[in-house]
Amino acid sequence: MNDKYRLNIPRLKVLSDDQLVLIHLSTLEVLRRTGIAVKEPKAVEIFKKAGCFVDGERVRIPAHLVERALRATPPRVSMSDRNGNPAMFLEDNNVYFGTGSDTPHISDLQTKRRRLTVLKDIEDVAKVVDFLPELSFLMCSGIASDVNPKVSDIYHFGAMVSHTEKPIVFTAWSLDNLKAIVRMAEAVAGGVKELRSSPFIALYTEPISPLTLAAESTQKLMFMAEKALPVVFTPGLLTGGTGPVTIAGGLVQANAEMLGGYVLAHSIREGMPFIYGGGVFPIDMATGLLRYSAPESLLATSALTDMARCYRLPMFSFAGCSDSNIYDEQAAIEGALWTLLSSLNGGNLVHDVGYINNGLTTSYEQLVVSNEVISMVRRITGGFEINEETLALDLIHKVGPGGEYLTSEHTLRHFKENWSPRLFSRTSYERWAKEGKKDLAARANEKAKEILKTHAPRPLEKGIQAELEEIIKSMDR
Repeated sequence: MNDKYRLNIPRLKVLSDDQLVLIHLSTLEVLRRTGIAVKEPKAVEIFKKAGCFVDGERVRIPAHLVERALRATPPRVSMSDRNGNPAMFLEDNNVYFGTGSDTPHISDLQTKRRRLTVLKDIEDVAKVVDFLPELSFLMCSGIASDVNPKVSDIYHFGAMVSHTEKPIVFTAWSLDNLKAIVRMAEAVAGGVKELRSSPFIALYTEPISPLTLAAESTQKLMFMAEKALPVVFTPGLLTGGTGPVTIAGGLVQANAEMLGGYVLAHSIREGMPFIYGGGVFPIDMATGLLRYSAPESLLATSALTDMARCYRLPMFSFAGCSDSNIYDEQAAIEGALWTLLSSLNGGNLVHDVGYINNGLTTSYEQLVVSNEVISMVRRITGGFEINEETLALDLIHKVGPGGEYLTSEHTLRHFKENWSPRLFSRTSYERWAKEGKKDLAARANEKAKEILKTHAPRPLEKGIQAELEEIIKSMDR
């Protein structure tokens, strides 16, 4: 395993052991006493057969069923790249970053103005992600406005898988569309067994807050459990809107929603690859908008990461995202705060890199700058070695007072361990001025344009590409 992805310093926790237990026990109480509404009849029957208390759509889950499911948690969720090579081991202190999903708008690289996303944008973002070394997976950074909206998700998957070899976390509008996307993934992987043994895809789907498993999302969760393919099952809860206004109350409700889905998935296939997560965001009472990068959002996500670690489930976290309407200093600051905190927490599958405008717009500049920030953060979380060589006591004694270290072999051996920027500026003022006084946004914009001009992702084999296009065509009728 590449140490680049590991948190090698003590993990930041925001919950004490007693608080972890209290949130867990409170969650069990909600599931037992209040229960969840399950809108899919087949799921209700599965819950009933598993031993839950069922009254119409209301399902109350006994604590022992939750505990039994958690005891069966696999030690890791593994994902491969498009070619079947190991790419991500979602476990313990491994941290991987990727984009966000399904923004209706994109910040145009040429005009720098927000506009509706088209399918070409999804292809272009995939190219940029394929190039950026610190991004490990791709989500669909837009909703294409120029294709049939009923099957745009299928077009999205085709655009992504054709323009990157990296793992893909995708969304699906319906069960039929999900089945089509999985058929496409099976074609790329080489078959049903090949995709199951080396999955390069994971479905992202959500319960509906408060405490509801909607029919379509539940059907999709059940299908992926039957297929034994990875699922990210995570609520988007607005504290004070669709959940309690307090962070603690929001955590309990979100945890109940996730664990309700986990019990269902476990009842279908024990030990299925299930990825935990949750957005617990405060609602702005003046505007009704979620506050993506509020301190409370970061704090709640950190707490959920603690819960995920307690359950030995991979954590779906956030980074590189901002409430700012454009790429500016606010976007850079909020994106960096998310990135640092998610890394220190040890979130595993960390998404939303490139989000601005409360998650409604994808920004190339935010993507490119976040790649640089992730590189810097990984240098911090990678720690440093303390041993005889690095303590350098003999060298300190040899150089002594008033000496210099610049010409020593020790310096030559180790100076490259220090982090060097690829995008950030460390030049003198005079050189910076001579080069055009470009700020960070301008440099990021130029870098994104350069990537799109020069980077050519490895194409799919022609036969596979044709098969994908045929599946898309068959669904768009």
